[in-house]
Amino acid sequence: MTLVTRWTGLEVRALREAKRMSIVAFAEHLGVSPRMVSKWEAGREGIVPRPVNQAALDSSLAASGADTQGRFVQLTAPPPAPGVPGQVSEAELLALPDKPVRHPVDGKLMTVVREGVYLSGSGLDPLWLGGYYIDVFPVTNADYARFLAATHHPAPEHWEKGRCPDRLFDHPVVWVTWRDAAAYAAWADKRLPTNDQWEKAARGTSGSIYPWGDQETAAKCNVKEAGIGHTTPVSRYQSGVSPFGVYDMCGNTWEWCSSQTSPNRYELKGSAFTSPFARSMPSMFNDAALDMRDDDTGFRCVARIDQLGKPD
Repeated sequence: MTLVTRWTGLEVRALREAKRMSIVAFAEHLGVSPRMVSKWEAGREGIVPRPVNQAALDSSLAASGADTQGRFVQLTAPPPAPGVPGQVSEAELLALPDKPVRHPVDGKLMTVVREGVYLSGSGLDPLWLGGYYIDVFPVTNADYARFLAATHHPAPEHWEKGRCPDRLFDHPVVWVTWRDAAAYAAWADKRLPTNDQWEKAARGTSGSIYPWGDQETAAKCNVKEAGIGHTTPVSRYQSGVSPFGVYDMCGNTWEWCSSQTSPNRYELKGSAFTSPFARSMPSMFNDAALDMRDDDTGFRCVARIDQLGKPD
């Protein structure tokens, strides 16, 4: 269930808009005057309703359906900070030749990886894959919060009272098992990528060692040498984007794949902020038990071509 630690005018407005109610109807719903609701909203983060009204807002949110809670989470997620080096705007993404499309269930941007051969593994073996769409960014905490609001799936252990810390909304979700990742994919009508789908989206078709080419440039990703020591916003590393326009395919978090390596073990790709740069090549192998969870492990999803429309 979505929780609010402290209501301000910003959360009040977000709840009203999520419920798609007018100020008058929302005031009647809470048992207060329309003037009071207007005062709260005008005061934004500078005004905090009295405890009795905080309790009424808690009850209203708790009684809301999954769609309303999902909209509330989206409306309260902070936008990326303007002017931060490395941040990418949605307009820039949508201007790409194979512009990303938005998935109808979880709303994430996905880009097409067309059918054809790519040079796979360390031996550059030719491998043909059918076409598919893949998430431009890993699943973020904000994405995962919408999934939790819709399904009541347990929250990651580092969330505070079941709610994602505001500072992490645009970071990849972590502390998720393979089962958690697969549950999200099923809810979103997607799938976890196979190891080959993940690798092709990361390196392109011509056998490049890294998403950006063959240069050993640790500064293009969030790995151990960066000294950051934690996850970063998923759109930070523009210079490390793959030939298909996919972000964070090296560093930040390991990502679960659907490829099973042995009973109850699945492949992981991409390396993480805890990993040395030498482990970040998309062709490298790693796997883990399906119930493993850690602060450096997340995921992204793929979808069939026929789900989102065949690209031009």
